Amino acid sequence: MEACNTSDVTLRAFGCEHNLLSRPDGSASFVQGDTSVYAAVYGPAEVKVSKEIYDRATLEVLIQPKVGLPSVRERSQEQCVRETCEASLLLSLHPRSSLTLVLQVLHDDGSLLSCFLNAACMALMDAGLPMSCLFCGVTCAISADGQIITDPTAAQEKESRALMTFAVDSRERKVLMSTTKGSFSVHELQQCIAVSQKASEKMFQFYRDSVKRRYSKNL
Repeated sequence: MEACNTSDVTLRAFGCEHNLLSRPDGSASFVQGDTSVYAAVYGPAEVKVSKEIYDRATLEVLIQPKVGLPSVRERSQEQCVRETCEASLLLSLHPRSSLTLVLQVLHDDGSLLSCFLNAACMALMDAGLPMSCLFCGVTCAISADGQIITDPTAAQEKESRALMTFAVDSRERKVLMSTTKGSFSVHELQQCIAVSQKASEKMFQFYRDSVKRRYSKNL
């Protein structure tokens, strides 16, 4: 676990564990505060003819809620995660094949979509899939008095007037995907993007430290 603080950005304690599951080709767990997610990657594998794409791999993302069946909310989150993964994975290296990413919610205490993104990136790395860049997710909430809160809890999300989640790439800190909810100004949106890019620096450093610790033990 690691707590992250910068002059403008505060994130909850976060941690991860690689290669938890034996059956998937890559797996990881990611924890942000009390929000916890498992991720598992299967493939490249044979794809159904109906889903086959001749020049690249087909990526399918499945999100399983803690209880019950997936709803419209999970379908929307699946699309956000899939678009982010497709922007970073080199799918053209595996034409006519299938990749499946399964995300299981263990506990949701806010910033769930960003936790999905971080767990997905860790699992893709664990599977050894070729990627043009890494990515991470950062959620920002804007409170009623205009304060920007990074990595908000469920209670903070409920009280906020706007909620935004950004996927940021590791090379140029560009925004790969964004999703917003609520009312906000253009200036507030730009501020949230800048804060998310700042927060991503700590997240990518955590990625590096985590992988370094894992492979130094193996060696």
